[in-house]
Amino acid sequence: MKVAISVPDAVFAAADALAAHQGKSRSQLYSEALARFVQSERASAITEQLDAVYARQSGQLEPALQHAQLHTLAHETW
Repeated sequence: MKVAISVPDAVFAAADALAAHQGKSRSQLYSEALARFVQSERASAITEQLDAVYARQSGQLEPALQHAQLHTLAHETW
């Protein structure tokens, strides 16, 4: 698919130089960069959703579990 976008001259020049250095077309470079950006944004959205879920959870252990852990650790050789 063809699209037309506007980018600052400095960004265009840097991207053009990078594409030439990597032996890629400008289109390939922009396509790969956009795909990475989209993937990164999706990962960020997932992280935000997980943070929201964990923010609602208590960080406290149930008393029985805490007692069992402390009892077990007391018998461990460090």
